[in-house]
Amino acid sequence: MAIKKKGGGGGGANWMDTYGDMVTLLLCFFVLLYSMSTIDEAKWKAIVQSFNPAGIPTNMEEIEGGTGPSADADEGGGVFTDPATAEAQEEIDQMLEALAQAISDMVAEEGMESAIQVELQNGKVYIHFSDSVFFLPDDFRLQPVGQQVLAKICPLLDDAEEAIDEIRIQGHTAQARVNQANEPRGDYSLAANRAISVMIFLQENSSIHPARMVPEAYGQWRPISSNATAEGRIPNRRVEMIISGVDLDAEALNEAIQGYITQSNEDLGVSGDPVQ
Repeated sequence: MAIKKKGGGGGGANWMDTYGDMVTLLLCFFVLLYSMSTIDEAKWKAIVQSFNPAGIPTNMEEIEGGTGPSADADEGGGVFTDPATAEAQEEIDQMLEALAQAISDMVAEEGMESAIQVELQNGKVYIHFSDSVFFLPDDFRLQPVGQQVLAKICPLLDDAEEAIDEIRIQGHTAQARVNQANEPRGDYSLAANRAISVMIFLQENSSIHPARMVPEAYGQWRPISSNATAEGRIPNRRVEMIISGVDLDAEALNEAIQGYITQSNEDLGVSGDPVQ
């Protein structure tokens, strides 16, 4: 039986339907991308205002080459240009400098320069205490000499309370045997308890809020001298206090971000606290 040939001309609509669906999906995809890239001008102004109250662009076009975040630093623009904020930050920095100098003077008066070192670096006050000042070997109870030193430091901290953001108290130990690490549980426990002992004394004798104090334990793992000799292990057994000043720019940035997230959640109908 002869096979009949099917007539041509059919099937054209099949590939056209597929092509049309693909183009429609691509169009939706690019529309979605555009909608996600569009910045809400009102929210943008709110963020810029929190950073730079002195100059708020009235429209998005003014941001380029103006005083907004995209401004060139050489042109005098920038985010944090509020004179009041800059002046307040300068006062905070000066209070930290005065704190470091006051502690250094106290150490000199007590003749304890070999046991206590004070440094001011990158807006932070670093105080290094050797364990001979505060603790007996393998002990975390504060010795009378250590208590006397801290008792004189506490009022100096109180005077600079407004400028202090955080006090980190770090406990360190020395490696007892050159070729063998300390037993971890005892090593970290000793370092942590020493840091906590200092923190408790500060909490009981100063007006610094306890939330600003952070005890840390590093054990033997951040030595500043060789553990090969008894003399080298002495400076490694220490407590360090790092006092950080308030950063007004960082606080403004955090508040602006939290406010933006809160507003976005409200616009989207999302309940609950903003993401931390």
